[in-house]
Formats: sequence, C-alpha cells, structure tokens
Amino acid sequence: MNDDQLLITFKSELSNFSLEQLRYISAVGVWSIGQMYDHLIVVANEYLDNMETCSTLNKEQPLGKTQFGEELYRNRGFPPIKIRLPDELNSPPNNSNDKEDLITRMDQLIERLSHLKSKVDYINLGYKVEHGGFGWLNAREWCDLVGMHFRHHLRQKDELKKLIM
Repeated sequence: MNDDQLLITFKSELSNFSLEQLRYISAVGVWSIGQMYDHLIVVANEYLDNMETCSTLNKEQPLGKTQFGEELYRNRGFPPIKIRLPDELNSPPNNSNDKEDLITRMDQLIERLSHLKSKVDYINLGYKVEHGGFGWLNAREWCDLVGMHFRHHLRQKDELKKLIM
C-alpha cells in the first residue's frame, strides 16, 4: 500500500468509531484512538512544514543523517518497537476532537501531502532541515517520513481497536 492509500485507509476507518470509542482511554499512559490520530496529523504536518522549508533554502547542507536515521531509511521504516519520547516532548495529544474534526484534518493532510509530493522531485537534495533524532533530512526524506510514521502506528491502532471492540 502506498502512502496515499495508507492515509486514505486511516481516514476511512474513522467512520467505524463512535465518539466514545475515539476518546476511550483504557489505562494511564495509553492513548485513545483519537489521540493517536491527532498525533499522526500534527506530526505529519510538522514533517511537511520541514519539507516546505527545504524548498525555500538556498544553501546546501553537507551534514547527513544520524546512525539511527540511516538505519530508519535503509529499512524504509521504524523498528517494530514502542518509542517513548522524553517527557518534555511527550505531552499527550488532544483527546477532544470529534470524528468530523479528524476526518476534515485527515482530508486536509491528504490534500497537502499530494500537493507537496508533486513538487518534491524539484527540490535540491542538498537542502536539508535537521530532525532531532534522525539528523539532516532533505525534502524527499521528510515526505517519506510521513508514510513511515503512519505505518509505525498501524500496530498501535490495531491494539487500541481491540480495547474498544
């Protein structure tokens, strides 16, 4: 499944959840499905912001990815483990969205990603923005990271669905 289909599938699955299911938190420290969607949308837009920043640069960055970043892109995805960010970067995502809000935000994300993907091949690969964990990424790598991040959360989505079904 390509990245566009993946995001469309995530969006279409939203219609399967009631408001109570979207906001259901099964235990302290576990996100609701709505929080997972909020996280995915917010982070994807941050990645696309960085992609757009790459397009505005005019000086190449000689530095590259970190060792973890190299491994991530070599494997075309995150390792199949839960990743916990440091507490200062790990505030819980919004849990007040309703289904319509999340569908609208997913539609906006899908449209934005499609628009930017049409331009990515024209952005100099030497123009990069730094990611805190992966190192210096170019526009193509920021674009690819959107799909890799959604794929990383497939297992979490399945686990959360089991808790509410």
